[in-house]
Amino acid sequence: MILVTGPLFAGKKEYIMKSMGLTEQEFAERALWDVQDLAAETSDLVELADSLAEKEIVIATEVGAGVVPVDAGERAFREAAGRLACLLAERADVVIRVCCGLPQVLKGDWKC
Repeated sequence: MILVTGPLFAGKKEYIMKSMGLTEQEFAERALWDVQDLAAETSDLVELADSLAEKEIVIATEVGAGVVPVDAGERAFREAAGRLACLLAERADVVIRVCCGLPQVLKGDWKC
């Protein structure tokens, strides 16, 4: 599995599509994106990570930066999203962080 992470609107989807030569349709068939939102919908992050790891490409937006929310539910969501990202990175063959459209390979063998 290839995990692509980075801030919101950083060019994650565009980068992976271009680097792999994928059309929109091919990308939609081979990838899942915005998986951080799924963390709020489950109580078993390990099971979710195992399920997501079966996809070829998984994209997760970083949500833990900035001011810590006052709302306890928002803090819990950020915590779950961060834990899910860690579990996915552990399972991934390649981890790429994209910021401002620029890739940084964090794990695995990948040519940018």
